[in-house]
Amino acid sequence: MAFDIEMIKKVYEKMPDRVAKARELVGRPLTLSEKILYTHLWDGTPTQAFERGNDYVDFAPDRVACQDATAQMALLQFMHAGKEKVAVPTTVHCDHLIQAKVGAATDLKVAETQSSEVFNFLSSVSNKYGIGFWKPGAGIIHQIVLENYAFPGGMMIGTDSHTVNAGGLGMLAIGVGGADAVDVMSGMAWELKFPKLIGVKLTGKLNGWTAPKDVILRVADILTVKGGTGAIVEYFGEGATSMSCTGKGTICNMGAEIGATTSTFGYDDSMRRYLAATGRQDVVDAADKVAEHLTGDAEVYANPAQYFDELIEINLSELEPYINGPFTPDRGTPVSKMKEEAAKNGWPLKVEWGLIGSCTNSSYEDMSRAASIVEQAVKHGITPKAEFGINPGSELIRYTIERDGIIDTFEKMGTKVFTNACGPCIGQWDREGADKQEKNTIVHSFNRNFSKRADGNPNTHAFVTSPEMVAALAISGDLSFNPITDTLLNDNGEEVRLVAPTGDELPTKGFDVEDPGYQAPAEDGSSVSIAVSETSQRLQLLDPFKPWDGKNITGAKLLIKAFGKCTTDHISMAGPWLRFRGHLDNISNNMLIGAENAFNHLANKVKNQLTGEYGEVPAVQRAYKAAGIPTIVVGDQNYGEGSSREHAAMEPRHLGVTAVLVKSFARIHETNLKKQGMLALVFANEADYDKIQEDDTINFLDLVDFAPGKPLTLEFVHADGSKDIIMANHTYNASQVEWFKAGSALNLIAAGRA
Repeated sequence: MAFDIEMIKKVYEKMPDRVAKARELVGRPLTLSEKILYTHLWDGTPTQAFERGNDYVDFAPDRVACQDATAQMALLQFMHAGKEKVAVPTTVHCDHLIQAKVGAATDLKVAETQSSEVFNFLSSVSNKYGIGFWKPGAGIIHQIVLENYAFPGGMMIGTDSHTVNAGGLGMLAIGVGGADAVDVMSGMAWELKFPKLIGVKLTGKLNGWTAPKDVILRVADILTVKGGTGAIVEYFGEGATSMSCTGKGTICNMGAEIGATTSTFGYDDSMRRYLAATGRQDVVDAADKVAEHLTGDAEVYANPAQYFDELIEINLSELEPYINGPFTPDRGTPVSKMKEEAAKNGWPLKVEWGLIGSCTNSSYEDMSRAASIVEQAVKHGITPKAEFGINPGSELIRYTIERDGIIDTFEKMGTKVFTNACGPCIGQWDREGADKQEKNTIVHSFNRNFSKRADGNPNTHAFVTSPEMVAALAISGDLSFNPITDTLLNDNGEEVRLVAPTGDELPTKGFDVEDPGYQAPAEDGSSVSIAVSETSQRLQLLDPFKPWDGKNITGAKLLIKAFGKCTTDHISMAGPWLRFRGHLDNISNNMLIGAENAFNHLANKVKNQLTGEYGEVPAVQRAYKAAGIPTIVVGDQNYGEGSSREHAAMEPRHLGVTAVLVKSFARIHETNLKKQGMLALVFANEADYDKIQEDDTINFLDLVDFAPGKPLTLEFVHADGSKDIIMANHTYNASQVEWFKAGSALNLIAAGRA
């Protein structure tokens, strides 16, 4: 039986009437995305039609999921909310704090020792507040959600940008910051601007070397890393129904890399098969009763241009494998063009490592198809030229592929099997030699490939591709190798051509596992105590942020003018810093250390206007804070791209930054800044970015009149006494203005005024 089956049935009971009412109000057929949105309105049955991309709407998500790195801050905030138990089904998953180095057994033991304080904290808080807890080694949050909790037509939020993975099972699953999760866990409405809709029509059928991964790599190439901002991507067509459920999950997962609010597919037979295989036939039985409401109306898919704000068409039969990168997941190169592109750009052709796994590509199908390539290499006597590592997505996957001989196949080629955890995908990889910072190439099936993300080396050229292609490229050791046309030499000097990968969508013997790693919470958690040591370096209880004093901010200094791509990895790095995710003051020592200073094009070196000297960004900001001087951060396009980590908003807030002024924001980061009581502002005129000078002092001229739809006026006073008046737009609505005034959204919850 599925977790929370009664909750799922209640969602389905309400769906027919709410969909019918929404269709009446909108006055036309509905997309799947609209059906789910209108079914999950906080106020229940729809009473009005909402304008896409304009109206803020209150929703009632069905569930919440948190991973260990972000759960710490989310639960520390929830403890301030004064609630006895979470209001909706919630889970915590320990997958980020396990470093890949030696192999699964050793690495897991090291993590359990090094992070025992954090794991024990998360376990006890989960036990106290009615939260399901998945232990270290149980698996990666999004794979666990797909296997246990996702259901067609549902809505969930999660404190990780790749929560969107659950769209593979027909959900609207959306990544958020911890403060948003606290709202829902506390029984409050969750606010979202009603998304625009991007339709992707898939025709034909995947064949040969092409995999579901290539669909999203192609979409990323088309839309770029910000092309999906503020939109839901809905996939449909014969090509969509021909793919596996986990393949759909891969595509939805990487929707985060185009900035999309989420991505989804309509309910179909692949989802029925997957639900049944993972022990949820009861969900299939319930979903089948409302199946017509779990996909878009037929008229929508017949004439999609009339119903979507943007439409993309991809013929899967003609799609070839893609290799995206380096340094950004939207730079797409078809495998047939890689030799030419690599030569033109000076990319190292020698592949040093091939990595398969992460929440994006760690399903049974992924592992079996990649193993079919490895098996060929072993059979033909080909010694792999690159090192190889895999991260199974869950203990269910690991146990099953071990039973079916897939792990044994990988190990015959010397593959390192890492823990069922994120590992190298999020920088949790102790890669030998990375500290030398040599120029090199790796290929992986992960979702992101920002500079320094996997191994901390800024010169590692990381390329994203399918598990099958990772296997082929690692075996060949050559980035330009095209397995469709090229041959390899085996150890006897004979030419060998790899045939296209094969693999089972689901295990023919069924899934199996001895201990999935789940801990159910106590029925009554009132007696559970939670201890956080005042001297802990890993955990720190939170103090409320101070409310706004009602006055114009004046005399503020420029902390940094960030140049170019500034992701959440640049603002709050992961990797070794993950150990401080529960200690706001300690982790604030990584604030903006990866951002490039526009005035000297160096990272972590900014001018301290109090001394005239240059120092590390956190140290300079702490000096301003000690002197009682407010500061602002200026940024470029798509500022805050990447992870949902709210630390990228909480660290500046904690250290005294009052405003972030940029050319454009990534959605989650903008919301996180608002939630923490920050001013998230956008240049009314992007060219004004160039007017910002290193020694500027900033005065807000009309903050006292801060209101929805009213731009703010900022005065930038330069060192020579000259001034520039710059207009800044914002997207705050009335309730969000109150977050700013109160000092944070959490302050309102704690005061009972939210």
